Amino acid sequence: MVIVLDDLGFGQLGCFGSDIVTPNIDALAANGLRYNRFHVTSLCSPTRASLLTGRNHHAVGMGFLTDIPIGFPGYDGRIPESAATLPRMLRDAGYGTFAVGKWHLAPRWEQSAAGPFGRWPLGLGFERYYGFLGGDTNQWTPELVCDNQFVEPPRTPAEGYHLTEDLADRAIGYVQDQQQARPSQPFFLYFATGAMHAPHHVASEWSDAYRGRFDDGWEALRRRIFARQLELGVVPGGTELTERPSWVRDWDALPADERRLYARQMEVFAGFLSHTDREIGRVVQSLADGGVLDDTLILLISDNGTSAEGGPLGTLNEHRFTHDMTDDLADSIARIDDLGGFRAYNHYAWGWAWAGNTPLRLWKRYTWLGGVRTPLVVHWPGGVGAPGQVRPQFCHAVDLLPTVLDATGVTAPASVDGVAQQPIDGASLVPTFADAAGASPRSTQYFEMLGSRAIYHDGWKATTDHVGDQLSVERELLEGSHDFDTDRWCLFDLEADFSEARDLADDQPDRVRALVELWWAEAGRNQVLPLDDSFIGRAIALEPSPNPPRFRTTYRPGGGAISEDALPPLGGGFRLIADVEMEAEAEGIVCALGDWNNGWAVYLLRGRPVVTFNLFGTPHRVAAPELLSSGPHTLGVDYRREPPAGGPVALVVDDEVVHEGRLPADVPFRWQIGGAGLLLGRDRGFPVCDDYDPPFPFTGTLRQVAFEIATLAPRDPDAEVAAALQHE
Repeated sequence: MVIVLDDLGFGQLGCFGSDIVTPNIDALAANGLRYNRFHVTSLCSPTRASLLTGRNHHAVGMGFLTDIPIGFPGYDGRIPESAATLPRMLRDAGYGTFAVGKWHLAPRWEQSAAGPFGRWPLGLGFERYYGFLGGDTNQWTPELVCDNQFVEPPRTPAEGYHLTEDLADRAIGYVQDQQQARPSQPFFLYFATGAMHAPHHVASEWSDAYRGRFDDGWEALRRRIFARQLELGVVPGGTELTERPSWVRDWDALPADERRLYARQMEVFAGFLSHTDREIGRVVQSLADGGVLDDTLILLISDNGTSAEGGPLGTLNEHRFTHDMTDDLADSIARIDDLGGFRAYNHYAWGWAWAGNTPLRLWKRYTWLGGVRTPLVVHWPGGVGAPGQVRPQFCHAVDLLPTVLDATGVTAPASVDGVAQQPIDGASLVPTFADAAGASPRSTQYFEMLGSRAIYHDGWKATTDHVGDQLSVERELLEGSHDFDTDRWCLFDLEADFSEARDLADDQPDRVRALVELWWAEAGRNQVLPLDDSFIGRAIALEPSPNPPRFRTTYRPGGGAISEDALPPLGGGFRLIADVEMEAEAEGIVCALGDWNNGWAVYLLRGRPVVTFNLFGTPHRVAAPELLSSGPHTLGVDYRREPPAGGPVALVVDDEVVHEGRLPADVPFRWQIGGAGLLLGRDRGFPVCDDYDPPFPFTGTLRQVAFEIATLAPRDPDAEVAAALQHE
């Protein structure tokens, strides 16, 4: 069983020094092993690809997020057939294989209801799947998939639904069903929670349990964690606690209302983690109840270090991060009680990310240890030496596949489906289970993420100071190089300097040169080049959709949600035309996408047409002044973008403009990180605004909804010539 937590830092579990309550994970560690030099890629899709294939992430096309596939081999977002996955190998060896939770390994254009499904979980070796395909989702109203089909959550938020609880129920059910029907069959369960990735959603009783716990701030929390890490032996004696960097604000200098906001953000995160620990405990207890826990190898990791994507202030709405926006502090303080609940999509301030990686530097997206060193807990009664020990071997996510194969006695195939397999980069950790002094499975490991680069070799690590072009506020505040040609390669002796605190580059230039040359060799071998340090550059290079946008696209009700990626591009302006037939005072959704965190909807309220665009939590509403009469009508919405951003919105009925408004900013290039789709004739989850409660079905007859994109309109050469002559 492999448990993958998301965005969890080196120092955030109780067994790794935190004072957040995680008794179930701590129990796994107490009866198993902790590895304090386990490493990942510093981003989610790449780490998951490395874990499931045993290969370096660029070598299997996952140099970045699978959401942004580009044309270079290391970045196409597609695990190749030459890299068969762990579930495929185990399934072929007779194992039952189940995946539950976050996937994030299907490229952007392959995540709709049309597939293709070859890189969904069932296409890569799992026999059953339940979870969500994207990078994150709303914990209260997720976009769920069962096997190869999108499904609705079994309950509503008002009925007490929470994603992590649902995932635990499904994981327990999959294993129980298999074991009761075929008790002699071994199984592989991949349990990947959406936690601890934003949004940090949890019922208030969990976060309220931490009231006042973090009022003394992130520096004090970091000192507490470090002291406990030394006491637990999670970090060796002599480790240096790296100093607070300039871009993390001095807690004691903050105004009281800001301190209260930030403390509450951390209370919510802590409650979210404790809640997640409880659900992991339920899954583990189900194995014990079924009599299979002692025979089950459990590996628990985080896919990267803590996330700083909330920025220096944190955010009520993580969708703002993808659009390089920061929150209004006064608004955040006024809405402090929304944190963790239905009306927020929240993320904590990056001071907590810094504290959560104690004693390391930086965070997710960087190849400093704060981004690439995370907890590894191994639990296997009878398969490890003295329980509760800490293992110091340098290891990496690529080592987990060989470890499982070694433990199960399964041999990696040379060929799968007639395709020769590329070499496995990892090596087994099993020899270290019983031998604390055993050799590390590797002596060399390269790192690269968004231009941040590092190389480990024989106890030494060289790391660049590169700061990529991702978050404007991060690029503005973080000290470092913005140009590959001026990057400084810092040098650290990790045998003597566990926390990467003392830069020795000026004292040992020859060693630095040798390590840099080794990095370039590894980069060439693993398809790392070309380097790109920006989100925008990758978005520009994004491979085109297999369904090129057309001037007019028509949708009809009757199916499920239409993936946002399958919709025409709306950002430059569009016209929406809906054909309806209705009785007087008909109501309901004509079409809707997203929710009150980011979304838009066209609907009728007692016969009156309305369109609402909710931009990152701020609704902009245009409503018709008159009711529609009974009979057939065409309802329209015209949005025209005007530089530099935003533009007029017109509500149109039967080709007549009935009311107008204006958007202060352009519509987002992506409405929902969690992959919501366009719904026709109904809504689901949370509404776009407070005008209605989902599903709010349309009480008339909706025949179709069409989108027209003006910039793609067919050209009329004769009209263009005539227009040109008029200006001569």
